Amino acid sequence: MKQLIWDTLKVFIIFIACTCLFYIGLRYMHTEYEQFHRYDPPEGPSVKVFETDDDSFIDRLNLFFRLGE
Repeated sequence: MKQLIWDTLKVFIIFIACTCLFYIGLRYMHTEYEQFHRYDPPEGPSVKVFETDDDSFIDRLNLFFRLGE
């Protein structure tokens, strides 16, 4: 009986230690990427991919139904 309790206690301690390490890793990643600005304007020779051509409403509606969006 004493061996069973000791093994259970070891598993519990290892589980708690791994959970704490995982939590610390998530907190570190959060602080690292919190300062990362995803929506900054691009640097370098960037190209505009999408242009609006002032299409008529019928053309836009046709495109909407064709693409299924």
